Amino acid sequence: MGDITTESIKLNSEKIKCSIISKSDGILCGNFVAKHVFNKIDKKLLYSEKISDGNKLENMSLIAEIEGDKNSILSGERIALNFLQRMSGVATLTKEYVDLVDNIAITDTRKTIPGWRNLDKYAVRCGGGYNHRRNLGDGVLIKDNHIAAGLNQGLSIKELIDRSRLNAPHTIKIEIEVDNFNLLEEVIDSNVDIIMLDNMNNLEIIESIKRINGKKTIEVSGNVDKERLKSLNLISGIDIVSIGKITHSAVAIDISLKF
Repeated sequence: MGDITTESIKLNSEKIKCSIISKSDGILCGNFVAKHVFNKIDKKLLYSEKISDGNKLENMSLIAEIEGDKNSILSGERIALNFLQRMSGVATLTKEYVDLVDNIAITDTRKTIPGWRNLDKYAVRCGGGYNHRRNLGDGVLIKDNHIAAGLNQGLSIKELIDRSRLNAPHTIKIEIEVDNFNLLEEVIDSNVDIIMLDNMNNLEIIESIKRINGKKTIEVSGNVDKERLKSLNLISGIDIVSIGKITHSAVAIDISLKF
């Protein structure tokens, strides 16, 4: 389809230099993607990073300079900025959550924009977070619907876990989602590596940690916002908090390209 605006204006081919500038505070992410966008449009464009991914942005921070044909730069502007703004938004929000905890690992989930998962998860790492499963092949996570389907087939929780341990590669960890004390008691002495306390309130989490008594890695998940995270940080024994909001609710950072 091409860039009909730039093509119809028919500007002269002219070598110029322009700047990509942050108009708000945050954490930068996506410089390498923006560079790839411009080089895909015109291999002769020179893209010089001035700030590396993962570093802080302030109002009027110079992110990068681009030198080359102005028509090529105009064609790539919006695409490159879309990547920079979205990825920096994820990195910035992640950093805000990471800064609220002391000894808890903040991880993402698979609640990412379709087609953007690798970029979203890279942005989380730039913000100081960690990656949970990238896809269904990265780890065994027995969720409520797996349990329900297994019970309908006549399989016990222990049988589901034992099947997972038998059939999954030995390098894969096994995690199970728990939302009540009855289920918790069934899995504490099972062959799982991680117990996810899903949608439990703080008192339930504290009681669960006492019952687990250091036998398993403990992950907390389920509608965790910043206020909730502050309270979770006060609970001893939580290893991981997984948060979908850092990818599905991130707000794009204001970034502009100026000639």
